[in-house]
Amino acid sequence: MDKDATLIKKLKNVTLKDTAFSELLDTYQERLYWHIRKIVSTHENADDVLQNTFIRIYKNIQQFKSKSSLHTWMYRIAYNESLRFLENNNKKRYDDIDTISESHLEVLFEDEYFDGDEIQKKLTNIIARFTEKQQRVFQMKYFDDLSFRKISEILEVSESTLKSTYYTTVKIIEEKIFL
Repeated sequence: MDKDATLIKKLKNVTLKDTAFSELLDTYQERLYWHIRKIVSTHENADDVLQNTFIRIYKNIQQFKSKSSLHTWMYRIAYNESLRFLENNNKKRYDDIDTISESHLEVLFEDEYFDGDEIQKKLTNIIARFTEKQQRVFQMKYFDDLSFRKISEILEVSESTLKSTYYTTVKIIEEKIFL
């Protein structure tokens, strides 16, 4: 039995759940944090979303059916929590998508944890101009190094569509990065 299967078994056992959940946190917290951070931009927002993600995982582990890997299932929850956060946050503060994008970039560049150089800032600006779907696909493939298969499971989109989206965004980035 692999490590995740053993962990899932412990998580579903009432007496072992809390100990197993600590193990789950140790194993996946940092990866999920960075996945979320790329979507919500700031450290504080990522921490909030990460906490909500793990609460949802803890509450719903009994419903996990092992149709996908534990990793993929948790990424999907993190992705949905991130989108929920952005949707709620954006409804409160903004009127149009350009204002939202500009505000997110300002917040990111002012974040004390952002240590990007000019190329990273330019890349971030280019990515911010993509559609939400293009951003997520690029970030999951390029930064998180997920396979197209895993991204397909997380986003519930065909692999061929993802590949097309990813390679289109890469081409756009290559064209704009050194302008």
